[in-house]
Amino acid sequence: MPHNVVYYVIFLASGGLIGYFISNYLTRRQGDGIIATAKKKKNEILDEARKNAQKELSKAQKRAKEIKDKEQNLRKQTEREAAKRRQELEKLEALLNSRIEKVDNRAENLEKKADTLREREAELEKLQQQEQAVIEQQKKELERVAGLTPEQAREQLMKKLEDELQYEIALKVNESEQKCKSTCDKKAREVLANAIQRCSTDHSTDPIVTVVELPSEEMKGRIIGREGRNIRAFESLTGVDVIIDDTPEAVVLSSFDPIKREIARVTLETLTLDGRIHPAKIEEMYEKAEKEVNLRIKEAGEQTMLALGIQSIHNELVEIVGRLNYRTSYGQNVLQHSIEVANLAGNLAAEIGADIQLARRAGLLHDIGKVIESDEGNHAKLGADFARKYQESPKVVNAIAAHHEDVPFETPEAVLIAAADAVSASRRGARSESLDAYIKRLEELETIAKGFGGVASAYAIQAGREIRVMVSPEEVNDVMAPKLCRDIVKKIENDMEYPGQVKVVLIRETRNVEIAH
Repeated sequence: MPHNVVYYVIFLASGGLIGYFISNYLTRRQGDGIIATAKKKKNEILDEARKNAQKELSKAQKRAKEIKDKEQNLRKQTEREAAKRRQELEKLEALLNSRIEKVDNRAENLEKKADTLREREAELEKLQQQEQAVIEQQKKELERVAGLTPEQAREQLMKKLEDELQYEIALKVNESEQKCKSTCDKKAREVLANAIQRCSTDHSTDPIVTVVELPSEEMKGRIIGREGRNIRAFESLTGVDVIIDDTPEAVVLSSFDPIKREIARVTLETLTLDGRIHPAKIEEMYEKAEKEVNLRIKEAGEQTMLALGIQSIHNELVEIVGRLNYRTSYGQNVLQHSIEVANLAGNLAAEIGADIQLARRAGLLHDIGKVIESDEGNHAKLGADFARKYQESPKVVNAIAAHHEDVPFETPEAVLIAAADAVSASRRGARSESLDAYIKRLEELETIAKGFGGVASAYAIQAGREIRVMVSPEEVNDVMAPKLCRDIVKKIENDMEYPGQVKVVLIRETRNVEIAH
């Protein structure tokens, strides 16, 4: 058994040793093959590298040769251009030298001419001195003969020329003024005629009294009430006067405030329909009538805006416009007047190419100051402040403020508003005027005209829309007449207030009378 183990161990050791030698032999043989393959690959790579290096060297030599050829060509071209530039510079130098010679020659010639001119100037100065001496001698001789100094002679000559030219200048100025006035008047009449013919109205002056019809004659007694308590309560509450006379089945309400008069009319008509008239009922019906009239005012403003096509206006202004329906100016309904002005201004704006919507808007709002009760200024200023308060445009505000020429006009539309206002106020039947005011206006016109020197007499005609001024021909000549006429017009414009316009006609007449015996 032990011998077997020994044999077995020896056998394993022998097998391991043999395996080692065989493995070492195989490994060495495989390494030699790899080394041989690597050497072969190395040789192939070296051969390829030599070939590539040879090719790159050939390319580099070829490129170097091309660069050298280009450099030689560029050098030759540069030398040719340098030679060409050298030739051009030589030509320019020659040309410049020739021009310098010419300039030197010209300078020499100019110097000679300057010397000649200086000599001539010296001779001319001597001649002028001699001439001045002769003129002075002649002046002294003229002064001795005429007995006048040069200043006195010049003054007399200028005065004579001024006298001779003054008449001709005045004629030319008068002729130009007449021609310009004729053309302007003709064009203005055409524009006004076209605007007016498209704006007609049948509205007449509003009365200051209202007649209320009664269902029966006995209603007058109910209105008066026991011991007059009903009529006293009615007048105290409404602020109007109730006139009960012999007119059958009618009473008259009198008041200068159209809104109060309208509220009183509605109140009285409601009371007569109800039949029960006593102070408590009067107060109840008055409150209802007040609400109804306020509603009518607002509706009137809205209808006016709709009729004129005016949009984006403040509600307060709409109510103010409605209140104009219950205001009068010289008997003319202010709302109807404002609508007429808006239409006229819009038509005029269309004729001259101005802003139609702006003209209508300003025309409608131009008299809103008449509704505002204040002592701070006239209605034009109050209306402008009120319009500015409710964000109306500066153009509209200026048109309202300037429609009586209290402030300067800033836009053509403002001028159109003033013209349309004058046309609406001056048309026949538009306004009423008391006899006393009418006579006073005529007398004031004649007094203003007679206050100028040279005026012999003056007569106001055509209801004060024209004044004829007779001048003394000895005191006022044809040259002074146009200026005197303009002065009278300016005096009337500054000192008087009148509707429409006043025409001043100045007459200068010379009569020669001889009597045959």
